[in-house]
Amino acid sequence: MKKVNIEPAKGKLGVLIPGFCGAITTTIIGGIEGIKKGEDQPIGSLTQMGRIRLGKRSENRNPLIKDFLPLADLKDLVFGGWDIYNENLYEAAKKASVLEKPHIERLKKELSAYRPMKAVFDRKYVKNLTGSWVKEAANKMELAKLLMKDIEDFKKRNKLDRMVMIWCASTEVYIEESEVHSNIEKFEKGLLNNDPLIAPSMIYAYAAIKSGVPFINGAPNLSCYIPALINLAIKNNVPISGSDFKTGQTLMKTIIAPGLKARMLGVKGWFSTNILGNRDGEVLDDPDSFKTKEVSKLSVLESILQQEKYPNLYGELYHKVRINYYPPRGDNKESWDNIDIFGWLNYPMQIKINFLCRDSILAAPVALDLILFSDLAKRAGLSGIQEWLSFYFKSPMHAKEVYPENDLFVQLEKLENNLRYLMGEKLITHLGVEYYK
Repeated sequence: MKKVNIEPAKGKLGVLIPGFCGAITTTIIGGIEGIKKGEDQPIGSLTQMGRIRLGKRSENRNPLIKDFLPLADLKDLVFGGWDIYNENLYEAAKKASVLEKPHIERLKKELSAYRPMKAVFDRKYVKNLTGSWVKEAANKMELAKLLMKDIEDFKKRNKLDRMVMIWCASTEVYIEESEVHSNIEKFEKGLLNNDPLIAPSMIYAYAAIKSGVPFINGAPNLSCYIPALINLAIKNNVPISGSDFKTGQTLMKTIIAPGLKARMLGVKGWFSTNILGNRDGEVLDDPDSFKTKEVSKLSVLESILQQEKYPNLYGELYHKVRINYYPPRGDNKESWDNIDIFGWLNYPMQIKINFLCRDSILAAPVALDLILFSDLAKRAGLSGIQEWLSFYFKSPMHAKEVYPENDLFVQLEKLENNLRYLMGEKLITHLGVEYYK
């Protein structure tokens, strides 16, 4: 198989983050600064710690992914971004309370050096937040142009070779795809006319794609998942991916549901509830923002269990999701799942899951991998939706004519085979008949 021509990862890679002072960003940057100093390890990151099998099992070729692929080095990452709060990341990290105090203090010098640019923000789309560090302009097109100037200035100021943008800001109110999203002409007219169906995340995505910068959507917002921006990304040779980082409860669903289906065990009900007290929890306390998250979380089981194909097993599935804002818990989210299953001769059984997770600790390595893989995709000449990155998302973007793939193990196989394809290695099917002839 012929290797894809991939430009080398020379020079510095800029990482631009809307939501710069939030829990996820402070955890990502604090972690990477600690890793660069040799004080921390990148646990949870496939690009940094994972291996990939090449060829037959008998060949015993299992290099580290970071040695197999021409990925950007962590020392070459340069971070910047936008936020509605004007504070340095040391102060932001203390407020987020994800990293513990001794950890934050040993990173004080590095974190204190980072400050956000003024954000594009409208409280109509995130009702439970207010902020003063916000751009002002006559219309949404002017706001997009201000973001594009920020991108250009950041690149020049830091002497960057390439850039990636990753959305780590809040979940916006629920918006359905409509006429203004159907093509770029209508979308740009909507920007000029301040169309209410164009949310801030879409303005960031538009600015990134127009600037030739890969865009990653880490929230369940509609964002770049509209025909106007998908087609613009293809036209401008820009990779895009999303949506919504797959971290706690949904990660568990994409591990457990495929196992139940593989064994043809039925599921009658799946009740999921969460408590969390970070800024994300505060935002999701608004019903309109929660609806966006709910749609993302509910869709996972439908595509894995395929109710229409297995009506006897999953046709009566009742799936309920709840998220409750509970400030004392902070970023340490707790989720409970009650799963009512049935087996041979319809005899009922139950599974109970209590997951005490740290949302941003799970999200940080996901974000790092997406940054490095999106930069790789750009250098490999890939554009538009990067479905091979579904492994990292709750509600993965996909072509309209196919269903989304939410089975974590199929997603991993898709990702690894894409990496083999890029590097000219044979794809692995796991057939294995050659060992038994």
